[in-house]
Amino acid sequence: MNRSLWSLTVVAALLATGPVGVAQAGAQTRATTFQVGDRILLHVEGDSALSDTFTVVAGPALRLPAIGEISLAGVRHSDLETHLTRELGRFIKDPVVQVRALIRVSVVGEVTRPGYYAVPADLVLADALMLAGGATQNARVDRMRILRGTSALWSGNRLQTEIARGATLDELGIRAGDRIQVPKGSDPESKWRMLGIILGTVATAVGVIALTHK
Repeated sequence: MNRSLWSLTVVAALLATGPVGVAQAGAQTRATTFQVGDRILLHVEGDSALSDTFTVVAGPALRLPAIGEISLAGVRHSDLETHLTRELGRFIKDPVVQVRALIRVSVVGEVTRPGYYAVPADLVLADALMLAGGATQNARVDRMRILRGTSALWSGNRLQTEIARGATLDELGIRAGDRIQVPKGSDPESKWRMLGIILGTVATAVGVIALTHK
């Protein structure tokens, strides 16, 4: 599979999978590393056994058929392809590797399809809302929050600024188990602002990779 075909796996295929079950389940860039339960969509040219979706195991590490475990300790999402190319090079001559890091997040509140989603770490935040069907008529997207447990990681004007600049989940430091919460309210103006942002980022959604369900 060449890189153009890899990157043209469209968002419609990911939307078709819908939310995954729970059981599966500052503009400064944050260096997000891997956690147990994260998923990695891997394609190694010419090797079907290594071209699949794999789950990160304790270590953290990636367990691959016929190879064993490759450590992911300290590896950032953005460095994953380089890291795996180097590590697989110990077993395969000049491997051609394409990879996407996937994280499980929940999108809750006033969205059409609330639930848990496994999404690329480099997905734009506005596109994560689109995967959940977009905001409902009663949504207050200007009051959207990103939560970890009971604490708000991002909210208010700070979050709106990041959305406007097209921040990705990785740049916001979002990790598996975090929640994107859209509260209820009435502010038509805020919805139009979000619609403009989503329309402006539709092109990036073309690069979203469909999940391979086992």
